[in-house]
Amino acid sequence: MSSATQAIAVTPGNRKAVLRPLLWLVLLAIVGALAFWAIRKATAPKQVVIPTTKVRRGDISLELTARAELRGGNAETLIAPMVGGDQHITTLLKPGDPVKPGDVVVQLNTDEQESKLKEAEADLAEAEQHLIQAKAQNAADTEEDAYALAKAKSDVTLAELEVRKNPIKAAIEARQNDLALQAARDKLAQLEHNIGNRKTTNTAAIAIQEAARTKALESIKIARQNIESMTLTAHRAGYVSVKQSQQGMMFTGMTAPLLQVGDTVNPGIPIAEIPNLDKWEIAARMDELDRGHVALGDKAAITVIAVPSHKFHGHVTDLGGTTGMFWERHFECKIALDDPIPELRPGMSALVLMTTEEMKNVLWIPAEALFQEGNRALVYVRSGKSFVAKDVKLLRRSETRAVIEGVTDGQEIALSNPLELAQKKDGAAANPLKAVQE
Repeated sequence: MSSATQAIAVTPGNRKAVLRPLLWLVLLAIVGALAFWAIRKATAPKQVVIPTTKVRRGDISLELTARAELRGGNAETLIAPMVGGDQHITTLLKPGDPVKPGDVVVQLNTDEQESKLKEAEADLAEAEQHLIQAKAQNAADTEEDAYALAKAKSDVTLAELEVRKNPIKAAIEARQNDLALQAARDKLAQLEHNIGNRKTTNTAAIAIQEAARTKALESIKIARQNIESMTLTAHRAGYVSVKQSQQGMMFTGMTAPLLQVGDTVNPGIPIAEIPNLDKWEIAARMDELDRGHVALGDKAAITVIAVPSHKFHGHVTDLGGTTGMFWERHFECKIALDDPIPELRPGMSALVLMTTEEMKNVLWIPAEALFQEGNRALVYVRSGKSFVAKDVKLLRRSETRAVIEGVTDGQEIALSNPLELAQKKDGAAANPLKAVQE
């Protein structure tokens, strides 16, 4: 082979040396293109997409939904007795535990009442001992007074006999007999007076000890009743529903925990309930704003989460008092279940749907399209490429729909507040919205 031919020959090593720089150039070009695309995308103005809907006219049914819990109806409430002093729970069955009549559900601490019982029993023993002593003293005084009285009467009789001899006695002896008779009579009168006073005193002493004995017996009775009342038992078959604690939760805004062993309860506070499983009810927590739209007897459609294929029906039986912090005021609505089935169990979650009102030929929009600014109710109406804030009159609002006046059928309105969306847009050159009040 000639020397010229050897100069242009390409070996495998030469081929790799040529291709490697080309591959690096291609890779750098790709990386640069990706970086340029990413920078351009990051710096490009973001487009604000505002979801919209249209005002509609028609007949609508306003509905109210609420989450609820299944429980037995006509519950027997177990309440902390009206007993002063320390009342803390020493025994408490768990929520859902089955019970039968006579079963102990709640046991409160009885140490203080046991102490009062022992103190009353000691007072009774002391009063009975004092009573025995008072009666014995009265008997002794009575016997002694009877003897003294008999002797005094005898002395008077003897003195009277001596006085009868005065006609035959010397004047001095007669005078002495008269003085002796008068002294005997004075002594008898004084003794009778003293005996009367002593008898009154002894009778009073006996009465005092009898009163102390009666008081001790009453204290024993009360202490035993208190001890008995601090054992709360079920009076019918059912299951246990433990109430929420009311200690330390007044201003926290949190959901109070259930009562448990060791908690202190005030007199008259409900501790647990024994619902009647022959009558089921639904306890639904509803917003305070919905209270004016719910009335006793209203019908409700109920879905029990654990039995989704079965549709239940019920009616409102009770509207509880409004509770909760000012930003979350609510009330408990009790709904009697009209068509229970054997598969139901206490504590099952449920959904309640109530048709609170039917309105004919009204303008309505989705509830999220209505905005509140203080006392104003407004919507954002499409105006070209922007939106205009327009005041409307709110007639009725449910969780999903709002019935209004002040717009026309078919007007396009925003489902989100365009001002808030515009403020969230990063990198916008100018605000393209014209949200001004008409």
